Amino acid sequence: MGLGDRLKSWFVIEEGTASKAGKAQKTKSTPEKKTSATKSTTSSAPASTDSKGAAGKVTDKFMSILLAAMDKNNLEGFDYLEFKQALKNMESMPMDEKTRYQSAFAMAKTMNVTPEHLVKTANHYVAILQQEEQKFGQALTAQRSKQIGGREQQMGELEKGIKAKAEHIKRLTQEIEADQKSLATIKNEISGAVVKVESTKNNFIASFNSLVAHIQKDIDNMAKYLK
Repeated sequence: MGLGDRLKSWFVIEEGTASKAGKAQKTKSTPEKKTSATKSTTSSAPASTDSKGAAGKVTDKFMSILLAAMDKNNLEGFDYLEFKQALKNMESMPMDEKTRYQSAFAMAKTMNVTPEHLVKTANHYVAILQQEEQKFGQALTAQRSKQIGGREQQMGELEKGIKAKAEHIKRLTQEIEADQKSLATIKNEISGAVVKVESTKNNFIASFNSLVAHIQKDIDNMAKYLK
C-alpha cells in the first residue's frame, strides 16, 4: 500500500471502525445509544455549509486531492503523519483516547521526538491544506466567472430587452386605446352627420317638389286660361 492509500486509511473512517474504537471508551454508567450504520463514511468531520445554507459533504474526490498534497509535502523523519499512523494502529486496542495518544508518543520519544515537533509538523500539513484551499478558491472564482458570469450578463440583457418590449407594448396598448376612443368618436360624428345630411336632402327635395308643383300648376293654368 502506497503512502497515499495509507494516508486515506488514517484519515478516513471505514464502516465498523468507529464502533470498534469506541468500545474501549464506553462506560457502564452511560451506555451509548445505537445508531444506524451507513454503507460508508468518508470522514468524521461534519458537513460544511455554504453562504446560502446548502449543506456540503465530504467526498472521495476532494479528500484524495487534499491527501495527495499532504503526501507530496511529506516531511523527512518521524513527524505528525507517522504519529497519526501509530494512533491508527492502536484504534482496535481496548484503550481510551488519552492512553492511545500517550502510547503513540511513547514510541515517538524513542526517536527523540517532542510534542512541540509533532504540533509543528501537524501545523505544516494544515498550512499545506490551506494552500490547496486558496488554489481551489482561485479555480472556483475562474469557473464561476466562466460558467455563471457570462450567463448572468446574458440574463441581464434579456431582462432589459423584456422590460423595453413590455414598455413598448404598454405604449402601443395606450395608443390603441386612444385610437379606439377616437374611432368611437368619429363613428358617432359620422352617424350624426349622416342623419343631418339625410335630413337636409329630404328637406331640399320637399322644398324642390313644392316649388316645382306650384310652378307646374301655374303653367297648367296659363295654358288653360291664357288663349
